[in-house]
Amino acid sequence: MENLAKGFSEKEFQKKCVIGRAAARLFDEKGYLETSLKDISLAAKLSKGGIYHYFSSKHEILYFVLDNYMDLLVQGLDQDVKDIPDAAMKIRHILFRHLKLYNTKVPEAKALLIDSRNLPAHYFKAIASKEKEYAGVLTEALCDYFGGSVPLIRVKAISYTLFGMCNAIMYWYNPEGPIPLEELSQICHDIFMNGVSYYRKDS
Repeated sequence: MENLAKGFSEKEFQKKCVIGRAAARLFDEKGYLETSLKDISLAAKLSKGGIYHYFSSKHEILYFVLDNYMDLLVQGLDQDVKDIPDAAMKIRHILFRHLKLYNTKVPEAKALLIDSRNLPAHYFKAIASKEKEYAGVLTEALCDYFGGSVPLIRVKAISYTLFGMCNAIMYWYNPEGPIPLEELSQICHDIFMNGVSYYRKDS
């Protein structure tokens, strides 16, 4: 139903996803500006004309990739958080979910953080609106946690700081490395909630 609401049939949406995944991997490997539509068509195993059947430009492909990644982040989160009674557990859920989704969609997540500014203004504003909605869920959970003792402007800054800490992981984290994602998520959570002194041996 959601695909139809966006004007896509299910078959068309799946084909667009194939192109989007191929493009996201290329943006990650080569860079957005260095990736051509020909590169994308080869990676997606379609003719260049086949790409144009689904997308009118590289900007439109990037927007599709980012829009769908934001939908993954936003979809269902508000209800998930409402079903968690404890504010601290809400924050933990958001953090762990954020890192889990990042880990399953690394090229798309990197495209959001690195390439979104390459979008035309109207596309960028649409993505920024979804980012604001997403951050708002964390801000609300933090407001509950602080119980009104912290001004809203600071709570918003804190929420973006947490997401910034999580997003910075993409520059070095190796899913095949010695630290499982669950453990890394717990480290981020502990540092955010308790400070780095939490890990002192004499604490």
